[in-house]
Amino acid sequence: MLLLTVLIMKKEMQVARLIHNPTAGDEEHKKDKLIELIEAEGFQCRYSSTKKKDWEEIEDDFDFIIIAGGDGTVRKVVKEILKRDSTEKDIPLALLPLGTANNFAKTLGIPLEPKKIIASLKTSKIKSIDIGRIYNIEESNFFLESFGFGIFPYLMQVMKKREEEYDSPEAEVQGALKKLHEIILKYESRKCKLEIDDTDHSGEFILAEIMNTKSIGPNLVLAPLNDPGDGELEVVLIPEKQKEKFIECISCLIQGKQENFQFYTLQAKKINISWQGTHAHVDDKILKLEENKEIKLEIKPGILNFMVPAEE
Repeated sequence: MLLLTVLIMKKEMQVARLIHNPTAGDEEHKKDKLIELIEAEGFQCRYSSTKKKDWEEIEDDFDFIIIAGGDGTVRKVVKEILKRDSTEKDIPLALLPLGTANNFAKTLGIPLEPKKIIASLKTSKIKSIDIGRIYNIEESNFFLESFGFGIFPYLMQVMKKREEEYDSPEAEVQGALKKLHEIILKYESRKCKLEIDDTDHSGEFILAEIMNTKSIGPNLVLAPLNDPGDGELEVVLIPEKQKEKFIECISCLIQGKQENFQFYTLQAKKINISWQGTHAHVDDKILKLEENKEIKLEIKPGILNFMVPAEE
């Protein structure tokens, strides 16, 4: 893990490119308010909305990018960064988490208050972040949070089709946990052929997640010790024999209780995996694949630079 002090106080480090999802957050997170907060800290601000076509034109007339939105917005920006030449990928990225789950920001220990984050940019540090490289899938060649099979692709399908309207992100997380509980009760384990760093770990599971973050979906912490800058991925597996215990874990979370569930986890650099099913997910995107299609994944260490709070 590489941490370097960001010297933003210097004159040449005063221009921030704000890439904003205007549908995320509330009134305190609108365009004018965010620009006002950024400029109040002495930075120039160049604004782009993710709802406009030109936001993807990431030029070099700024010193760092501020991503204002949820996990999906972070992925969109990272996708554009990864298209750049290798010498141009070291742009510092700051996060203003305005989404529902904000799993990536929480993994990095970034607070959820935009004003507090912006005020701390001058003393932030740079953390080098890994990504997961995916082979054999045309729709996506990387993941920032996780890639997986089993119950989560089904949860994502249900949540996308939902008719309920939630009053707050907290209510939406609760709703997702309840849906997840229903799915697990009905879901039958599937055969999974799994090779991790040339060692066979095949079996039958209700979930197989290759993690780069601590949590996924409705803030479900699957890999509490995971560090997205340590050069390794975390493979989380839930076999059939742990299904009832996992159901209890979700029930406790719905009730607002913490349950210490010991997930079966393995560290990995290279993974070959195939699943007895056709649905998978890459971050927040659902994929429809051929059944038992072999997927290859590997860690790509230190590809991105994120600004994180300095330790007090």
